[in-house]
Amino acid sequence: MPTHHVPRKRFGQHFLVDQSVLAHIVAVIDPRPGENLVEIGPGAGALTRLLIARHGGLQAVEIDRDLCAQLRDRHASQGLRLHEGDVLEFDLSQLGASPRIVGNLPYNISTPLLFRIAADVPDLVDCVFMLQEEVVDRLAARPSTAQYGRLSVMMQARFAAEKLFTVPPEAFRPPPKVDSAIVRLTPLPAGTHRITTPSVFADLVRDAFSQRRKMLRNALSGVLSEDELRHFGIEPTLRPENLAVEDYVRLANFIAARPDQARAR
Repeated sequence: MPTHHVPRKRFGQHFLVDQSVLAHIVAVIDPRPGENLVEIGPGAGALTRLLIARHGGLQAVEIDRDLCAQLRDRHASQGLRLHEGDVLEFDLSQLGASPRIVGNLPYNISTPLLFRIAADVPDLVDCVFMLQEEVVDRLAARPSTAQYGRLSVMMQARFAAEKLFTVPPEAFRPPPKVDSAIVRLTPLPAGTHRITTPSVFADLVRDAFSQRRKMLRNALSGVLSEDELRHFGIEPTLRPENLAVEDYVRLANFIAARPDQARAR
């Protein structure tokens, strides 16, 4: 942890200090010279230092101006290109082509940031993130499980999610109140899920899981009839968590192809 820096709750700061965990993260990232490596939330720079040693220069996005000053002092001469600001408001196109994005994400912004990356970085190579373990479990969840929900469907429509290993609270200063985990997100091959209108897909998934305890015939009554659900081989008495990603894709593409949807667009 940097000298004299008090972790700021509003930024969700928990600094990873366990050297064995840091080394393990670098090993699973396996950075190679020439890659467009981007670290989100470098904080005190514990991971940054190791990545630069393995990879050379990299980009980073950090909101804390005090930490930005320290990172520049330590690493600017080593090729660190630092973007100071809130990553949720940052123009991700500035990261350049084919980025690999890594980092210990602040848990209070992880879900909206994941949605942003999925939508706004079309040529992403992969991501390796530390997140709250509960979030990682949701990212990798399978249908018909308690963890499977909106985040699962939205992210699995774009990525294969692999939970790599867990990290205990005592690896951080200050320790968080939850366990953490490392996840790798790898973009699916082009055409895996042919979503014709992403906004319709997102709306359908949101509507379904906003009433996840209801049967589909009730949760989706405003957009799909029972006969339409049966047409796709889906029983109206199922619940939103029982449908696979491809089921939501088929339903969303059907809705998007309706004449009223075409007029709305």
